Amino acid sequence: MTAFVELPDRQRLSQRLLAGVLRGSLYLLFRGLVRPPMPIAGQRAIIRGLTAAAVTPRGIERSSSTLAGRACEWHRPAQDSGRVLLYLHGGAYLIGSPATHRSITSHLAKRCAMAVCALDYRLAPEHPYPAALEDALAAYRELLVQGYTAEQIVIGGDSAGGNLSLITALRIKQLGLPMPAALVCFSPLTDATCSQLHKPPAGDPLLNPAWIQQAAGLFCPAGMDRRDPGLSPAYADLTGLPPLLIQVGEDELLLNDSLRLAEQATAAGVTVVLERYAGLWHVFQAHAGMLDVADLALARVANFLQQQGS
Repeated sequence: MTAFVELPDRQRLSQRLLAGVLRGSLYLLFRGLVRPPMPIAGQRAIIRGLTAAAVTPRGIERSSSTLAGRACEWHRPAQDSGRVLLYLHGGAYLIGSPATHRSITSHLAKRCAMAVCALDYRLAPEHPYPAALEDALAAYRELLVQGYTAEQIVIGGDSAGGNLSLITALRIKQLGLPMPAALVCFSPLTDATCSQLHKPPAGDPLLNPAWIQQAAGLFCPAGMDRRDPGLSPAYADLTGLPPLLIQVGEDELLLNDSLRLAEQATAAGVTVVLERYAGLWHVFQAHAGMLDVADLALARVANFLQQQGS
């Protein structure tokens, strides 16, 4: 199912103005700086600075822990349903951490009434593929050991974290482990060849093509075919994946990655909900608590998971 989502015409003027300010700020402070020749250390510092004042909701308890030997952050609502979302943050496999994505993870915990565990998986270039996959798979296995059933676990993530969510699920299938209840992907990277990038007329205020190419070069081992299904879900057999929610903005380079994946997953018999957000950019959900449309998107995640009975 495909849904074209936009706020009603009566959307407050202040929200439209805020969206314009955010778009311009991202273009200058993220797209303009998080790219070569900025060193990776500098890129990491920029995203830490831009997310330092993240808006998080009340009533969510945050704690630091470890999962399968990796650091993680837990976000727990006052009424814990016993379910857990294993969240894998974005950042092109180069930057980001649980701390930089608290605006998403904390609001997901609130909206979905479930614990959210944000994993601090290993990053490139220090740890190229398949280090992140190994960490995510180990975390999923550890949740099962801790007593969560597969039906109580959801795996989700944004951008590179969406890619990691998908390839982790494919690896789980390959190993014959019980599949998670659902997958939630915000603007996932699904084709590491980056050969079919979208060119939105309004421009992508967040993603710079040079940065995407840099990330692919640093994350993918030399000599590895970037069409390898273990790296690029767009070329994988998606049969047997759990119900999948994909949310993507119309104004982003990775739009086609979501459209292609949704088409292929549907053809493989997977239950797919694809939501396309007009006028929005890459991982706009990070503005939850500020943008009404970001709050709407996360509310729709909660509805999707409720419908799956997960």
